Amino acid sequence: MAPALPALLTPEALHAALTASTVPLLVLDASAALATHGEAEPYTAEPLREQYLEAHVPGAAFVDVTHELSDTSAPQLFTVPSPEVLAAAFGALGVGDDTHVVVYDTVGSAWATRVWWLLRWLGHDEVSVLDGGLATWQAAGFAVASGAADDEAARATPATLTPRERPELLATLPQVEQISSGAVGGRLVNALDPATFRGEQEVSPYPRRGRIPGSLNLPLFTLLDPETGQFLPADELRDRLQAGGVLDSGGAVTYCGGGIAATVPAFAAFVTAGAEVAVYDGSLSEWTADERRPVDVG
Repeated sequence: MAPALPALLTPEALHAALTASTVPLLVLDASAALATHGEAEPYTAEPLREQYLEAHVPGAAFVDVTHELSDTSAPQLFTVPSPEVLAAAFGALGVGDDTHVVVYDTVGSAWATRVWWLLRWLGHDEVSVLDGGLATWQAAGFAVASGAADDEAARATPATLTPRERPELLATLPQVEQISSGAVGGRLVNALDPATFRGEQEVSPYPRRGRIPGSLNLPLFTLLDPETGQFLPADELRDRLQAGGVLDSGGAVTYCGGGIAATVPAFAAFVTAGAEVAVYDGSLSEWTADERRPVDVG
């Protein structure tokens, strides 16, 4: 059965769905911020809970992607937990097998698409991203709520989410190594900014600068309207994805620094073409940690 709501949701459509209450619906605010420090010093991530407490979509709960939805014992930030652990984390938020989740953030949609990707990796298709996040909700004239009551209410009614893992959506290090070396077909797509892709960024949080050999560059921000933060119109989005290698007929794997930004082109490919694009979760944080793995610069 097809999801009750489309994967990319307008503020008007979300408002109508919340008003109608015809399907079990849970809105999640997944906002977080990254901070870089010194050269080769890992970045840190901070959930923007205080911002959520000031203003959020009415009824929305807050989810800390950096801790609740990540394996904090892993060497890299944001590592995907086991399906069972991740499903239990979503269940604690009130996400059940019949729940349609709508997720947004306030910082460019990558945290929202990360949650979308995590749920789909678990086999849960009932998930949408609010196009443009909280800013477009407010620009459309809809009210916001404040305080912790909505989050507390969601967590007061935990649910059961059954994991039905889709391994094809999670690219592993050996798979990426094979694509990079040309041993198997496929296309590696780096979703970071051009300077980082070339290894020329001002400060690099990775052990070594550069990209995985054989990669193309499709910066995530080129898929969004710079004024509104919303995704580009479908035709324009499809053209950029095609040119960037994401819709490669041999299959694409997107990556970034730690598997967050990489979910933006994966989401866009699904929305515009129904394509199932794998995400390399370890991304540059894992790849550059081993001197034996080659990197390209320039």
